[in-house]
Amino acid sequence: MRVKVFCVIVLFLLCVVPAEAQCAMCRAVLQNEEGQEAAKGINNGIVYLMIIPYVLIGVVGYFIYRNKKKSTNSKNKSL
Repeated sequence: MRVKVFCVIVLFLLCVVPAEAQCAMCRAVLQNEEGQEAAKGINNGIVYLMIIPYVLIGVVGYFIYRNKKKSTNSKNKSL
C-alpha cells in the first residue's frame, strides 16, 4: 500500500505542466505590451496565489491523518 502511494506521489511530482492563467481584462491589457514581462509576472503571481490553498489543505490533511494514526496506534496498544 505504501509503495503504491509513494509511486503515485513521485509520478505527480515528475509530471509538471506549465500553467498560465489570467482574467479576460488582464489578458486584454497585457497583450498590448511588447516585452510581455508584466504578463509573465502576473501569471507567476496568479499561480502562487493558487498554490496557497492547496498547501494549506495538504497541511491540515496531514495533521488529521497523523492524529488518526496516533489514536489508532494507542487503541491497538491498549488491547
